[in-house]
Amino acid sequence: MISGKKSHGKQKMGRKWLWSIPILGLLVAAAPLREDYFEISKQLEIMTAMFRELNIYYVDEIQPGELMETGMDAMVQSLDPYTVYYPESRVEDLRFMTTGEYGGIGASIQYIHHQHLIVDVLPDFPASKAGLKIGDEITYVDGESVKGIDPDLVSEMLQGASGTDLTIRYIPVGSQSESTLTLTREKIKLPAVPYKEVIGDSTGYVVFSAFTRGSSFELRQAIRFLRDSVGINQLVLDLRGNGGGLLQESISIVNLFVEKGEEVVSTKGKKEEWLKSYTTLADPLLPDLPVAVLIDEQSASASEIVAGTLQDLDRAIIVGQESFGKGLVQQTKPLAYGTKMKVTVAKYYTASGRCIQRLDYGGERTQDGSAKAFADSTLKVFYTRNGRPVIDGKGVQPDAPVEVPYMSYVSEALFVNGIIFDFANEWSAKHDTIGPAKEFELTDDDWNDFVDFVENHDSTEIVSRTRAMWDQLTTVAQEEQFYEVDSVAFQSFQNILNPSIESELNRFKEEIIWALEEEIVMRYYLQTGVIAWSIPKDETLKKATALLSSGQYEQILAGTISESE
Repeated sequence: MISGKKSHGKQKMGRKWLWSIPILGLLVAAAPLREDYFEISKQLEIMTAMFRELNIYYVDEIQPGELMETGMDAMVQSLDPYTVYYPESRVEDLRFMTTGEYGGIGASIQYIHHQHLIVDVLPDFPASKAGLKIGDEITYVDGESVKGIDPDLVSEMLQGASGTDLTIRYIPVGSQSESTLTLTREKIKLPAVPYKEVIGDSTGYVVFSAFTRGSSFELRQAIRFLRDSVGINQLVLDLRGNGGGLLQESISIVNLFVEKGEEVVSTKGKKEEWLKSYTTLADPLLPDLPVAVLIDEQSASASEIVAGTLQDLDRAIIVGQESFGKGLVQQTKPLAYGTKMKVTVAKYYTASGRCIQRLDYGGERTQDGSAKAFADSTLKVFYTRNGRPVIDGKGVQPDAPVEVPYMSYVSEALFVNGIIFDFANEWSAKHDTIGPAKEFELTDDDWNDFVDFVENHDSTEIVSRTRAMWDQLTTVAQEEQFYEVDSVAFQSFQNILNPSIESELNRFKEEIIWALEEEIVMRYYLQTGVIAWSIPKDETLKKATALLSSGQYEQILAGTISESE
């Protein structure tokens, strides 16, 4: 629960005290209230005066709107990352976050190598139907060149009201000449369930990507399809990378698995209206089916409500990595002239009573203003329905942890420099089709081509952290004249840190091939194909499936075995 029960003593009081107590309380409460209003009025007057004087006297011309917006952004940034001011031009972003819908062509743009390149295309929407592909470069939108324009503005230019036309000029991937295309914008609705499948003999696997309006119904339909059309004996719900969304959707999703009348989450805020408890309202879809929930460090907010409460009620095992740790609730407030603000109004608590919020935004900050994590000494232990200990303040801890593969500095450099993206573009330009996504593999010849590609790429720069630190040490050693004592030894070690590009690539060949295959599959089968391709290689999914199929699932929930040990 949010708060403990109040103790109501039965002490006798004289009439004098009985009538004076509420009046005294009113007087005490009124004093800080008047002080708050005075301080607010004072600060608003100061800010208005400062704004006026800057506009009148500052040496250079300033834009009043931009200046005030900078101030408002700084104001909310001092609180937490989730309290955000939205000018009228960005209010559409809020609608997209809650509905998953926007008017556009169904393509995502990123700025790579000083080019506005398509990096994702949604199937069955205007961009896909018109033949636009990943790697195509957008050069003009409605006659306006996008060269040098902020990438976010280019995305806004592509969006607009459904049914409106736009004309783009673009350079197809693998081509040197421009093409012109006119498209009609449509209402783009991102699927909350981008993938559902039966893996193995009877394991239902559902990827859930967003807690937008109606997403719980979409998940219900996906599970019903797997249960009724194909038949499943267990279910894996994948919430990895899901940053959350609407609170009500998370409650409805928990209700798919637990009985009517169970508390899912409670909230506590400054205003009494946020002292709430939310319970399940309907009979569950899957009251008894074994369930595993996959989470990672990017699973946040509503994802953590689902994972945390199913863990608290011992209704599912949690597999993967420690979640993000966002235990805050936001609400949208309208401001003046079409602007809005998303403001943190409450903290939420899962069924056991714990709050998984990791960072203390109201406490002491670091020198750069960053919030600190709650100290381990302040964390409390709570207990699941079966008596298993869980802690607050650190996100949701998995019942069955799976270590995340380490990304090497070589792979990181290949991603940052866009080399993997560029090679996938070149490879796909030479191959019209590939086999089924699940079966796709690069050949030895493909690997050799990639090595040659990297060696000849303009942006190739692979520097290990060891080499970077060694360069700093060498500089200091030269300044302090240690280098001259044995320059041969210094040079010998530096040669070790300067291997050939080919040897660097071969040292991390397995993880690089993984990244290349994923990027290439994306070109032909988009996001759905990438998920299908990853299933046989997904260690977290393999572990979840194995635990569900064995007696360990029941043992973990009963607390007789700890998979984390």
